[in-house]
Amino acid sequence: MQRYYTRACNFYYGAQSKIFVKKKKSLPLNGNKEISFNQIEIITRQSKKIIFIDQINKLPKILKKKINSDLKKIISKKKSFCNLKFNVIPNLMGILNLTPDSFSDGGKFNKKDQAIQQAIKLFNSGAKLIDIGGESTRPGSKSINENLEWRRINKILKILTKKMPISLDTRKSNIMKKGIKTGVKLINDVSGLEYDPETANVLKQYNTPFVLQHSKGLPENMQNNPTYKNELLDIYDFFDNKLKFLRLIGINHNKIIIDPGIGFGKNLKHNMNLMKNISIFHSLGFPVLVGNSRKRFIKDISKNNDSRLRIGGTLASTIYLMTQGVQILRVHDINEIMQGIKVYKEIIKN
Repeated sequence: MQRYYTRACNFYYGAQSKIFVKKKKSLPLNGNKEISFNQIEIITRQSKKIIFIDQINKLPKILKKKINSDLKKIISKKKSFCNLKFNVIPNLMGILNLTPDSFSDGGKFNKKDQAIQQAIKLFNSGAKLIDIGGESTRPGSKSINENLEWRRINKILKILTKKMPISLDTRKSNIMKKGIKTGVKLINDVSGLEYDPETANVLKQYNTPFVLQHSKGLPENMQNNPTYKNELLDIYDFFDNKLKFLRLIGINHNKIIIDPGIGFGKNLKHNMNLMKNISIFHSLGFPVLVGNSRKRFIKDISKNNDSRLRIGGTLASTIYLMTQGVQILRVHDINEIMQGIKVYKEIIKN
């Protein structure tokens, strides 16, 4: 049986969106009048077709039922959790790597005083949540012993969880358990709960919110010629199947965030297609997170205009993703990205 996917498209942002929603010319994403859409793309593995929302009633009965079911998820309000407010787009998640070998800032903040100062700086600059990791998962990296991972983050977690909301970036169930007991508010597993078979049980046991990320392969081999039949739909199906599994084992809360995993087992073509069509993931019914900060795709595109911090490419992709309704952006340079977002919002304000 042919499967259909629904992608909200032709978005309006800011003042124009509010006007269109009021006139019932567009539908608000997550019930948020500041961002809305008036078209959908109906996708199968063989075809694509864009229609206006007022044409949905003309569709065949079975297809109309499917589209309306997806639309209900797309426009439904999302409840706030972990200091993330989904009536504001986007929320920024600050990155704090306590590692000597992360791809961008390895070794820069792995001393206690430096780490605490950086976390405070990120939070005061507008980060809603600070994502702390003790193991690098950059392309080519290998897994480290969990005792070493915990030693890297333990003392800093104990201090920072008392000062601000903290997310823990880890693939290991024992680290998750210790982090949750220390006061971590959110778990961010880049493996999509695939690396350690006990992670889902830990999240169920503690009823903890988490990020479900897609990753193809392990960091040590994930960039060795990754292939998909259709990266957009393959990754959508991964989430759909994983969410069904999580419901089956008893994780019934909706404090789940979807992350398509830019750069995790994807080449430039895959990354660009995912970002261009990112709004397909809204029909899963959960907030969407994207980690676009300083990623390799910026170098691949900018070539001789590449730079160490890649703020230009990060900001450009952030603004695009924001206007596609991505609710959370995971970035390094919170102050600069917040500056760009504020300027963009002011320009389109009236």
